[in-house]
Amino acid sequence: MQYDPIGRLLLTPVDRDAPERVVRLRELGLGERPEPVFDAFARELAQLTGAPYAMVNFIGEERQFFAGLHAPPGAGDGRFMARDLGYCPYVVVRRRALVLEDVQDFPRFAANALVDEIGIRSYLGAPLMDRTDRTGLALGTVCVIDTEPRRWGRSGLDTIKSYAAELMARIHRREVGLI
Repeated sequence: MQYDPIGRLLLTPVDRDAPERVVRLRELGLGERPEPVFDAFARELAQLTGAPYAMVNFIGEERQFFAGLHAPPGAGDGRFMARDLGYCPYVVVRRRALVLEDVQDFPRFAANALVDEIGIRSYLGAPLMDRTDRTGLALGTVCVIDTEPRRWGRSGLDTIKSYAAELMARIHRREVGLI
């Protein structure tokens, strides 16, 4: 757990499910290598929302891995990020979508290093919920980010949630050999 020493805000949420998530991701063969199908999924989501960045993100104990990534030309293609950066760890721990139309409106999120590093101003993400067991484990996220404030609205929230559910359905079909 990490705290902002000045504001005393919790920056990285406690993630008690991380060890179980890592095991499940290994069972599914996810979270260690880029997958063209996830890149295509991220690209489609970016085009639909008009956001410059979109990711399929699996979260481990120490890091995040973008198995699907769409970014503007010249933005780099880094697939790994520390677990204490960004907003996806909050989505995973809370198991709920997160809408930040302007991160500057939320002191807890405005202090995140990615705000300065790549200029994030808005975020929209939903958890990838594994419903094959009773725990409803969140494996990662589907998210989009923008360098400008965005009014995602209810339609944006509905879109990101439906894309997360669609991707999990694909993952489950792949697991049982239907894809």
